[in-house]
Amino acid sequence: MSATARLVDLIANDWDDAAAKQATTTLDQVVFASHLLGGNRAVSNFGGGNTSAKGTTVDHVGREVPAIWVKGSGSDLATMSSRDFTPLRLEEVLPLFELDEMSDEDMVAHLARCQVDPAAPRSSIETLLHAFIPAAHVHHTHPDAINVLACSRDGRELIEECFGSSAAWIEYIRPGFTLAKQVGAAVRDNPDTGLVVLAKHGLVVWGDTAHDAYDRTIAICNQAAEFANSRAGISVRFGGPNESKRLDQDARHETLNAILPTLRGAVSSQRSKLLLVDLSDRTCEFVDSADAQDLTKVGAACPDHLVHTKRLPMWVPYDPATEDLETLKQRLSEAAQKFRADYVTYFEQYASDQDQIADPDPRIVLIQNVGLVAVAPTLKNARISRDLFHRAIEVMAGASAVSEFVSLSAQESFAIEYWPLELYKLSLAPTPGELQGKVALVTGAAGGIGRAVLDLLSASGAAVVAFDIDAEGAARSVEAFGENAISVGGDVTSEAAVAEAFASAVSAFGGIDVVVSNAGIASSAPIAETTLAEWDRNQAVLATGYFLVAREAFRKLQQQGAGGSIVFVASKNSLVAGPNASAYSTAKAAELHLARCLAAEGGSDGIRVNTVNPDAVLQGSKIWDSSWRTERADAYGIPPEGLEEHYRARTVLGVNVLPVDIAQAVLHFSSLARSGKSTGNLLNVDGGVSAAFPR
Repeated sequence: MSATARLVDLIANDWDDAAAKQATTTLDQVVFASHLLGGNRAVSNFGGGNTSAKGTTVDHVGREVPAIWVKGSGSDLATMSSRDFTPLRLEEVLPLFELDEMSDEDMVAHLARCQVDPAAPRSSIETLLHAFIPAAHVHHTHPDAINVLACSRDGRELIEECFGSSAAWIEYIRPGFTLAKQVGAAVRDNPDTGLVVLAKHGLVVWGDTAHDAYDRTIAICNQAAEFANSRAGISVRFGGPNESKRLDQDARHETLNAILPTLRGAVSSQRSKLLLVDLSDRTCEFVDSADAQDLTKVGAACPDHLVHTKRLPMWVPYDPATEDLETLKQRLSEAAQKFRADYVTYFEQYASDQDQIADPDPRIVLIQNVGLVAVAPTLKNARISRDLFHRAIEVMAGASAVSEFVSLSAQESFAIEYWPLELYKLSLAPTPGELQGKVALVTGAAGGIGRAVLDLLSASGAAVVAFDIDAEGAARSVEAFGENAISVGGDVTSEAAVAEAFASAVSAFGGIDVVVSNAGIASSAPIAETTLAEWDRNQAVLATGYFLVAREAFRKLQQQGAGGSIVFVASKNSLVAGPNASAYSTAKAAELHLARCLAAEGGSDGIRVNTVNPDAVLQGSKIWDSSWRTERADAYGIPPEGLEEHYRARTVLGVNVLPVDIAQAVLHFSSLARSGKSTGNLLNVDGGVSAAFPR
C-alpha cells in the first residue's frame, strides 16, 4: 500500500430500494438490513453484531402484543433468516431497566420466559441493550472504522472530536445487563444522542425504520473513516516495511509448502488441524512491516474475535535473507510449544474451578516476511479465524496511526473467551465427525471403490484429495464436497506426479493423515501368453505405484511428526493363487508384503500400515468394465454376464461385495478410534472365500 492511500476504507451504502420493497413486514425489513450489514465484514464480523426491530405480533392465544425481534444467539447477520430471530414480549422485558443489577443466569432465564415462541433460538446476549433503546430498529455492529477509534489509547477524546456531543462513549464492560442499562440510560437521558460507541468493542445506532438505521450506520462509519484518514495524514501503515528482503509470491508459496507439514504437526497437539494459507496483499504488508511484532502482543481488536482467534496470534520471526528453512522449521516447533505453555499460564491465572481449558494451540500463525496461516479443525473455522484477523489488521493499522492501538486486558479477554454465554454459541455447532481435522489422499479416485472411499471419509469429517490418472473423473468424484476436497490428475507410476499430488494436499490443507492406495489395473492371460509389457504394466501400477505413493506419504507424515495411516487396497489374489492371472496376482502379493514391511518401519513414527483385500467388486468398476470381465469369465468357463452370480455363489456368506463395503474397511483402518493399535494387518472383504482365510 502506498503512503498516500486511504488508511481506513470507506463503506459503500448497498441499500436497494427495489429489493427492500419485497420486505413487507417488520421482521422482513430487519432481515434485509441484517444481510446488508453482515455482507460487508468491515461493518460486521462473522457471527458478531446483532440487530432488532420492535412492533406487534400475535401470541399463542391470539392476542396482539408489543414485541421485539432480536437476532438469535449463534447466527450470522449475513446469512440469517427470519427463523433466526427471537420474538419476545416487550412488555415483559422493559421493566428490567428499573433493576440495579441482574446476573447473566437470571437474565437468560427471564428472557427465555419472555419468548413469544418457545421454540425460537435463544436470543442474543445483547437483547436487553436493544430493548432499552427507545427506537423501532437498533443495529449493533463492529465496524473497522469505529474500532480504529474505539481501540485507540485516547479513544474517548477521538470519538468526541469526530462526532461531538451526538456520540455517547461507554467504557469497556462485558456485554450483559450492566452494559445494556448504561447504553439505555445514555440514549434515554440525552435525546440528542445519535450513536453509542462501546470502548474496544463497537457501535450502536438506531432509527425509525430499518433503512434509517442502516443509512445512519454507514454514514457514521464513513465519518469515522474520513476523520481517521485526516488525522493520520500520509502516515504509512505499521511503520513501513522492515529491513529484511521482500519475498515474491512464488517464494512465499515455496517457503510455506516446505514448512506447512512441520507447522501442522506442531499446532495439532490435542486434535488434528487444517491449515489455511493467506498471502493477500494486506496480510503480507503486515507480516513484512516494522511494527507487526509489537502489535501482535497487544490483544484482539474486538471481543467477538476471541473465541475464533484467541487473545494473541503466534508470531514467528524469520529473515529469509540470513536464515534457512531448517531454522524456520525448528523455530515453528519451539514457538508452538511456547504458545501452549503461555496459554496454560493465562488460563491458570484467571480460571475458576468450573472452567475447562480450551485447545491451547494457536488459531492464527504469523510468519514474519512470509504470511499468515489460520489453524482450525475445519476449513470453515480456519476461514473465520483468517477473516477476523483481516479485520484486526485494519483496526491495528488505523489505531496505531491515529494514536496507539489498545485492547482488552488479559483478564478481560479471559472473561469473554470463557464466558458461558459466548461458549454457548460454539455449542450450537454440529457434532464433529470422527475424522474431523484429518486429510485423506485417495488414489484410483475415479473408480467405484475410490469414489465410495472418498464419500465415506468425507462424510466422516475428513478433507479429501482425489488422485487419478483420469483427472476429470477425479474432479467429478469430489465435486459435491466443496472447499473440503481437491482433485489432482496424475499417474501413480510417475515420481513427479505423486510428489505433486502430495504437494497439492499440503498447499490446500497443510498436510496429510490418511493415504489410501487404491489405483489399479488388471489383466488375465495364461503365463505362456503373458507379454513382458503386460507384466511390467502390472508391476508398475500395482507395485511401483504403491511404493511411490507410500514413500511420499512417509516423507510427509514423518515431517508432521503426528503419526498417520496408510491403507493399501490390494486383493484376495494377494493371498490366493489362481490360473491365468500371474502378472496381476504377483503384483498384488507384492503390495501386501510391502505393506507389512512399511508397518514394521513406520511404527516408531506412529505410522500404521494395513491392507484391505477386496474380491470381485464389480459395481462401478472401471477394471471390470474392461476386458478383465471377459478374461476372467473365460478363465472360469462362464459367460461374462454370469460373473456376479459366480462370485456370490463361491463365498461362504453368499453375498456380493460392493464398493461401500470396501470403504467401510478403509474407514476402520483410517480411524484412530477404531484401529489406533493395529498395524501390519489385513482385512479380507470378500464375502468369505475360504482359500483366502489368513493362516
